[in-house]
Amino acid sequence: MSFKKILRITANTLFWCFTAGVAVLAGLVLIYGNDLPNYKKLATYAPPVATRLYASDGSLLIEYAQERRVFIDFVDMPPQLVQAFVAAEDQNFWTHPGIDIQGIIRALANNGMRLVGFNKKFTGASTITQQVAKNFFLTSDRTISRKIKEAILALKLERSFSKEHIMTLYLNQIFLGARAYGVGSAALMYFNKPVSELSLSECAFLASLPKAPNDRNRAIDRRNYVLRRMVDEGYITQAQADVAGKEPLNINSGFTAQMEDDFQYFAEDVRRQLLNSIGRETLYNDGLYIKTTIVPEYQRAASKALNDALDRFSEGRTEKLQGAIIAMNPHTGRVVAMAGGRSFAESPFNRATQAMRQIGSTIKPFVYLSALESGMSPESILSDEPVVGWKEDDTLWKPENYDKKFLGDVPLRLSLETSRNVPTVRLVEQIGIRTAIESAQRFGVYPDSLGDLNLSLALGSGETTLEKLVLGYSAFINGGHLVNSKLVDYIEDRYGRVIGKNEIPGQIEWNDGLMPPDEKSESEPLSDPQSLYQLVSILQGVVERGTGKQAQVPGHTIAGKTGTTNEVKDVWFVGFSKNLIAGVYLGYDTPKPLGKGAGSHMAATVFANFMKVALAGETNQPFAIPDGLTFMRVNRSTGVAASQDPDGIIINEAFKEGQQPNPAPQAVKSSKGPTVGGVF
Repeated sequence: MSFKKILRITANTLFWCFTAGVAVLAGLVLIYGNDLPNYKKLATYAPPVATRLYASDGSLLIEYAQERRVFIDFVDMPPQLVQAFVAAEDQNFWTHPGIDIQGIIRALANNGMRLVGFNKKFTGASTITQQVAKNFFLTSDRTISRKIKEAILALKLERSFSKEHIMTLYLNQIFLGARAYGVGSAALMYFNKPVSELSLSECAFLASLPKAPNDRNRAIDRRNYVLRRMVDEGYITQAQADVAGKEPLNINSGFTAQMEDDFQYFAEDVRRQLLNSIGRETLYNDGLYIKTTIVPEYQRAASKALNDALDRFSEGRTEKLQGAIIAMNPHTGRVVAMAGGRSFAESPFNRATQAMRQIGSTIKPFVYLSALESGMSPESILSDEPVVGWKEDDTLWKPENYDKKFLGDVPLRLSLETSRNVPTVRLVEQIGIRTAIESAQRFGVYPDSLGDLNLSLALGSGETTLEKLVLGYSAFINGGHLVNSKLVDYIEDRYGRVIGKNEIPGQIEWNDGLMPPDEKSESEPLSDPQSLYQLVSILQGVVERGTGKQAQVPGHTIAGKTGTTNEVKDVWFVGFSKNLIAGVYLGYDTPKPLGKGAGSHMAATVFANFMKVALAGETNQPFAIPDGLTFMRVNRSTGVAASQDPDGIIINEAFKEGQQPNPAPQAVKSSKGPTVGGVF
């Protein structure tokens, strides 16, 4: 057979093979190409991105994500990182049309030789473009139909998008282990740094992960393989590879950065609120920037103060005492610190916002405020003498004071400063149970519907949360306005636009001057300013010379109230300076007596230890005094003008118009012996 004839036969064979190949390819495109996904939407690729929660100082608290991802544009990718992935995954990426014919032939040859016994590795031929097609639109099923669709999609992607855009899609979508999707998230998860700071060794390590993202036993070997491939492709020199190959891989322990336990109660409350307001899909996939109200310095101080007290009391005991602390700005409700227990890891139940507990004597300021609103003065006389036969329904009451003593006639101020029970019972009888309890309801401490109103509710048997109690006390110093607690200042979407001003609970709409709005204009005052100041002045006396001495913060004006329930099952303290309020609760999760030596002084000490840190370096700010008050020096024990009764403790008392000190001692009408109370 002549050479020309052989050449003609060969040419005809190649022609018909090519024609058959084209026909087969056309048939495959016709069969599989009509129902392909809409790949053109990748032109405006917006991947699921982790939402990040930040403290008020801009420090990162935690990420919320179903897939941890940080989007990185191509221009921000380090060239060596891109080169490492190309060398490891698709050496012809920059030149092939979406599928790599050379790679397919090489893979067929290697795999064929492997099957007949040669020492060759099984290899694949998927290009980076094919992986993009699969990761975005197809399953991972190892079927011929899926591979055909993958190839067709890859060809279409290459005709529609630039190589840079395809590489951007790939490097932001690929799974790299440790719940990290994309190189931006992986750099943070493995090395705690942005991609811009990755070393050559670290770039090579990330490029080694797609083949086995969760297997790190051979991390060094696989990194070094990528370095050799980069040398082969001319991206780096052998000397650079040698240096990078000797670099230790300091991978983060556990491959994830954990938020400090101190912040987890607060972060979980934020998460619950946002799940209810914006939904799970938006929270976990929309890449939100959430600026919260928490102040890291305050938060650490609050957690330490609480846990120090819990540890001291629990030492040597089988059951560990629990507790909570919450601190906020009383004018805006911005929560700056919150600890809901000893440890979130041990118990995620938040005792600051979820635990309903009897509040004991912390109810008394609301009762006494009702008396001040009715026209009584801080020096009005109450009887501190035994009560006999006091009956409510079928219950016989015999109120007692904590010290088991009776002082006779005492001024209203002295009764509240020293938290005396018997004068409080008589005060409730005088102003009426409904009036006494209504004050606590008005300030949001008790719910509007309580069922039967009784004496025990007016003395603190009702239940509420520490958060609600602190919010109620906030109104004492913010002009009588009930504010809501706020955990979030603002939220931005992935493009920097502020969202959800009206939909997200607690989000503050900040003014142009970056100052929070004045919420006082949004509601009518709950009480008159003069009565509120008289109450605050008395609560200041609680800290200076009453039951709350342990709450003192040297150099600062502090007011507050202690609280203890029956049998000392729960102890409380709520206190405040002019611009910061904090509440503390201590008790067992299943209420029972705390035992010998326990009392509200424990909670007051926690408060003081926190406030000493929070107010450190700040100038003292006395409480604002409203117009219309007259100050007179009186004897604390009698309420008589100091000029007429100079012995003992002399204080400067605030009187409304028409109010004045009590008459001189000889003119004071006294009541001796036990009295009988009525049924009410």
